[in-house]
Amino acid sequence: MSDAPVAYVRERREELVDLALDLLAIDTTNPPGETREAVAAIERFLDPLGVDVERFAVDPAKPNLLVRVPGAADRTLLYEGHLDTVPFDADAWARDPLGERADGRVYGRGATDMKGAVASLLFALRAFADADAEPPVDLLFALVSDEEVGGDAGLPALLEADRLDADACVIGEPTSQTGRHSVTVADRGSIWLTLEASGDAAHGSRPTLGVNAVDRLYDAVETIRERFGARALDLDRAVEPIVEESVEYYAPSMGAERARELFEYPSINLGVFEGGEAINSVPQSARAKVDVRLTAGVSTPDVLSDLRACADDCEGVTIADVSWSVGTAESPDSPLVDAVASTAESVTGERVYRRSATGGGDAKKLRNEGIPTVEFAFGTDTVHAVDEYVPVDTLVDNAVVYAQLPTAWASSIDR
Repeated sequence: MSDAPVAYVRERREELVDLALDLLAIDTTNPPGETREAVAAIERFLDPLGVDVERFAVDPAKPNLLVRVPGAADRTLLYEGHLDTVPFDADAWARDPLGERADGRVYGRGATDMKGAVASLLFALRAFADADAEPPVDLLFALVSDEEVGGDAGLPALLEADRLDADACVIGEPTSQTGRHSVTVADRGSIWLTLEASGDAAHGSRPTLGVNAVDRLYDAVETIRERFGARALDLDRAVEPIVEESVEYYAPSMGAERARELFEYPSINLGVFEGGEAINSVPQSARAKVDVRLTAGVSTPDVLSDLRACADDCEGVTIADVSWSVGTAESPDSPLVDAVASTAESVTGERVYRRSATGGGDAKKLRNEGIPTVEFAFGTDTVHAVDEYVPVDTLVDNAVVYAQLPTAWASSIDR
């Protein structure tokens, strides 16, 4: 393949900035997460290119867009990005949260997470179409809704309808932090527990006549922390290289010891704790929600079984609800990971870590459907923050990486 798409991107950087600003100008905060206007704007952008564009929606207010570019080989590389953003408080911003360019940066809610990356994806797509350069593999672009709240109208709807037939996927989520770049190759498993405790009500002046449900519940949470928080995880040997790169990646921001604990031990967070009705009453009931995270390769069902046994040992405490997921990972040496990391390194001239995310999102859903998936985009530390921004040079670099990936991936597979 020629270098025409890359040259196309670099020569038209101002048009890329204009596209990013156009997307930022459309409020897609979730909730409510309406994306109809954004999808319509993208359809207008794509209309002159003559590519195959399909709108797919199970919720008319939250449509998704599928765009196909045929290539030379019978393999499909999927690019995925979400169009919704988290809410913002405009009064707290010094810049316009619906898009502003200043000092070599593009500001706005979604500038780095992830309308900026969506603009770069779309510009890479246009580079292939306008430059009349056939990609070495088929390209499929999925621009989805409802990601920020984990809703069903976006990627889950496309997967349910079997609309994403791909051999590999790159999600344009930002994967940079304080000057360090990475490709996210794994996520963590999760267990979300709702614990309920019962007691016996009594007057607050005579607490010995009652049984305090709040005390019971807090003791149960502390028991979980003591039994599981200090127990090293049984890590899969195949995941150990990812853990090492993850520790090295996160160490500058949280310290090496804490970074290692994050992946070698379960993390346990008490997110919600409710109980009692008055200061002068012994609570009869209490409820807590606990978030447990586990490194990819750890058996979530085994840990959940241990947690259930732990709750059974706590008098008056039951597990009222539970949801869980298993962490997923790509091999750091897989063709997809190698293609993304090496391409990004060639563009930035700096190391690109192959690390795990601390949570899990769309990549986990796609891996569980059998589609090898990574997350990658150069970005900033301003995800979900006031005055979120992305440098113009970063928009261009992302588009260049996305334009080079089909060739790099095809070459990596054939090696």
